[in-house]
This record gives sequence, structure tokens and C-alpha cells, in this order.
Amino acid sequence: MSNDTIIGEKIDQVEAMLVQYPEVECPLTHSFVPGFYVRTIFMPAGTMMTSKIHKTQHPYHVSKGKVNVIIGDGIEHIEAPYWGMTEPNTRRILYIVEDCEWTTFHATDKTTPEEVEDDIIEKHDNPLLSDEIKRKNHLNICHSSQLQLVLE
Repeated sequence: MSNDTIIGEKIDQVEAMLVQYPEVECPLTHSFVPGFYVRTIFMPAGTMMTSKIHKTQHPYHVSKGKVNVIIGDGIEHIEAPYWGMTEPNTRRILYIVEDCEWTTFHATDKTTPEEVEDDIIEKHDNPLLSDEIKRKNHLNICHSSQLQLVLE
């Protein structure tokens, strides 16, 4: 079994554990200009989430807050202002230390968030989640958490 497969299974386990905690609103802002889509998510302190799997490389910017990110087999401590690059097939676990705004930038000719997601997000079926939770969550849901683990 590859290291990527093992990491993906561990993220699935964290995701299945997170749905036991209360959901927290993490509002999204969508902006479009010709050829470009910009998506910003606000994540309040004390929440934890898993990211979606992106098919393409794209830049991101953390304009506010602090977040601890498990990516691969390491932890990255990010503090605003911060610019980074998401590589294809990347999937993360995020623990929000301070209220955080995270923005991604995507080249596209699509005009709705749903169309963009179809192009840039790798479909993933977490086998540890029930069909009801999958329909409700559509993943990328924030959860309150006392699970500070090694993330702080």
C-alpha cells in the first residue's frame, strides 16, 4: 500500500470522527471575472475540517488568522498573511487556531461554483461515512472540536 493511500485512509478516519461534533458555519464567498474564479472560506477558531481534493495546481492566500495544516505526513503552521500553492491530488486536515480566511484562485471559463467544482475537484467517496452524511455534508464541512491533538 502506498504512503498516499495510507494518508488518504487516515484523513477518511478523521473526517468520520469529525461528523460526531457539531457543525459550524464556514461561509463561502464566490467571485468570478472572465477566465477566473476566486473562492474564500471563513473558518472560525476552534474548528477542524478536511479539504477537498483538487485536480489542478493553484495558488491560495491566507489573509487572516492562524491555521495548523496536516498535509502528507507533516504539519504546517500557517499565519496570515501567507501565500501558498496547492499541488494536484492534495488533501489536508485543518485545525483553525485563530479565525481564518483562506482564498483559492482558479483559472476557468465556468460561471457557477458547481460547474467549477466539477472541473477542479476530484470526486472522493469516504467509505466510513453513511450515505445520509455524504448527502448532507458534501464534505468540506467545519466542525467544532475539542480535538486539538498535536495541532497546536
